[in-house]
Amino acid sequence: MPTRTLPNDAAGNPKPSAQRNFTDPDSHILRGSGGWIQGYNAQAAVDGDHQVIVAIGVSNQPSDAVHLLPVLERIQANTGQLPEALIADAGYCSTANLEACEDRGLAVYISTSRQKHGHRPRPSRGPAPRGLDARGRMDRKLRSVAGQASYALRKTIVEPFFGQIKGGRGLDRFRLRALEKVNGEWALMATTHILLKLFRALLATA
Repeated sequence: MPTRTLPNDAAGNPKPSAQRNFTDPDSHILRGSGGWIQGYNAQAAVDGDHQVIVAIGVSNQPSDAVHLLPVLERIQANTGQLPEALIADAGYCSTANLEACEDRGLAVYISTSRQKHGHRPRPSRGPAPRGLDARGRMDRKLRSVAGQASYALRKTIVEPFFGQIKGGRGLDRFRLRALEKVNGEWALMATTHILLKLFRALLATA
């Protein structure tokens, strides 16, 4: 996963203004839903049929966009194949990501801009204009009836996972320090999530 390191001089020594004296120097300032925090960026890819986690990762990079291709690589490594389709919010949208997905032949639905809750973009009509770049093609795709229906599935696939982790189980922050340990903690959260789903499924069929 992408990582950020402490600023240092030519000899590799951290600069006086670096975060080496912080409780967790691997962490960085990130913007979350509640404002600015000192922490990490946890990533997860979830299967659309059963809400099974197929790839995870943690980094100290604030941007989600730089994680899309590394997560795709982890999905392929873990499952032996790329997904038939991929849905992601506007944080993952970049021209490079869209073009890379097109090159891989993936059916992707990545929002090109933040949308207000409940707001639906005007549907696209008629033939597509010539000369659209990757972002323009994606924007038009998401404004189609089929595109809107596909992107709406995101609310029932990955959002419930994060809701269950943070809201249902109260795992809204990492307890360990240092990137390597936090990666292990995130893996434990994801593993127990899957085990709980399997346990409940067994109970339902008992």
